[in-house]
Amino acid sequence: MLTVEHVTKKYGDFTALEDIFLQFTAGVYGLLAPNGAGKTTLIKMLTTLLFPTSGQILWEGEDIHALDEEYRGLLGYLPQEFGYYPGYTPRQFLRYVAALQCIPRKEADGRISKLLELVGLSDAELKKMRQLSGGMRQRVGIAQAMLNDPKLLILDEPTAGLDPRERVRFRNLIHSLAEDRIVILSTHIVSDIETIAGQIVMLRDHRLFCCDSPAGICGKMKGRVFEVPAETALAENQFLLSERQGEQGTVLRIFCDTPPRGAVPVTPGLEDAFLAIYREGQV
Repeated sequence: MLTVEHVTKKYGDFTALEDIFLQFTAGVYGLLAPNGAGKTTLIKMLTTLLFPTSGQILWEGEDIHALDEEYRGLLGYLPQEFGYYPGYTPRQFLRYVAALQCIPRKEADGRISKLLELVGLSDAELKKMRQLSGGMRQRVGIAQAMLNDPKLLILDEPTAGLDPRERVRFRNLIHSLAEDRIVILSTHIVSDIETIAGQIVMLRDHRLFCCDSPAGICGKMKGRVFEVPAETALAENQFLLSERQGEQGTVLRIFCDTPPRGAVPVTPGLEDAFLAIYREGQV
């Protein structure tokens, strides 16, 4: 179990996160919030790159900073941008990372072969990193985060640069990885986590807004999401979520407590909830 125990992080007079309490057990957690809400600050504290101003982060009841190398040995981390040597092949790069982690060469080679197959790069393992697409390099990054078979896997904006087909591969990959470990996936792209995360952590106003299942979050929006024709005049308390092309023309999807005449109630999705919760630029 990983516990974030009343953690606050300040930078001078600015409070990036305030009194965050969370408990993580095996499964996939989506850390979902707009840019600037504190996702990366929380991720950096979970990976020991930053220290909390107050509070503590515990692994199995022990402070992660006291555990030091023992904690980092069970942690796999993919930052938003990971460094690599352009002239290395994926296999060479993964061997280099394995050496830094003191994984014996024979053991490392076996793991690398399995991971390259897992992330769909067996056919590209001898290409130079500079020759790979952004999505392929991102998959190398996921492989390096998995080299030590981590109990805690943290991925910060892991689908950046992935095309729709690669996003599907990524979601399937996360499903297979999350059976016996904690996976924390930080993103502001709702579709990345709607179908794979068992729990969604949302931050707002630099505090914890909720930690709930996608169904639980969407359930709180039930009876407040509607569709209306595009020509409908919206009142101030009727918030536009999105629009789509219907059989009769453009249809507006709105969030409100009191819908306009002729509004059709629809089942809320996680993207509806995200847009409603963070409306008017709130982070």
